[in-house]
Amino acid sequence: MLQYAHDISEVNELTKKALIIEDDSNITELLRLYLEKDGFTVAMAGNGAAGVSEFESFEPDIVLLDIMLPVMDGWGVCREIRAVSNVPIIMLTAKGETLDKVMGLEMGADDYLVKPFEVGELIARVHAVMRRIDTAGSSDSKRLVFDNLVIDMDSFELLVCDKRVEAPPKEMELLFHLASSPNRVYTRNQLLDEVWGFDYFGDSRTVDVHIKRLREKLENVSDKWSLKTVWGVGYKFEMLDGR
Repeated sequence: MLQYAHDISEVNELTKKALIIEDDSNITELLRLYLEKDGFTVAMAGNGAAGVSEFESFEPDIVLLDIMLPVMDGWGVCREIRAVSNVPIIMLTAKGETLDKVMGLEMGADDYLVKPFEVGELIARVHAVMRRIDTAGSSDSKRLVFDNLVIDMDSFELLVCDKRVEAPPKEMELLFHLASSPNRVYTRNQLLDEVWGFDYFGDSRTVDVHIKRLREKLENVSDKWSLKTVWGVGYKFEMLDGR
């Protein structure tokens, strides 16, 4: 059982570490070369079980995770990591089916990339994820308190009814963004631009998946606020007590 609970707020730009969990040695070597050139220290694993073990000992700042792995597949690896850590995960898959993409996001992945892909595009996505984390970690205090809910972006902690609930970075950022402007309605495209960034390559389904996951964690928590869908428009964090 993993005991490692990585605090992404402590990511140091000068000591970035990337873990590649991929059974294709050619892809692994190519990614290693590009990431090391970009300033990362890189660890590699060729199967899922080895990837989980390497994750525990290496304590990476980002994970590049293939889905089709021997011993333990990418879904299992993602589940193991998410049980103890909110470190960013970019999933790599040879399948372009929507179901695979949605399943990856629902399990807590921050992004996905379909093979074959340009290494430059993958590095751009890595940069986007790391930039969002660095920005969150270096900004002024970011802590919102509501009835039975605390969103703390300094420590990347989500407290629900005084209990810590695990949430990947992107879920935290999305919830914080919505809750920072209660009752304001955001379109899906606005959320993609403002939370994921202009350099994000996904589509609006990404927002829907993250909202669904947040609702599962916040269901029946309070009668004073709600994560609400505004049909035909988007989403808002609605205050229900007149504030």
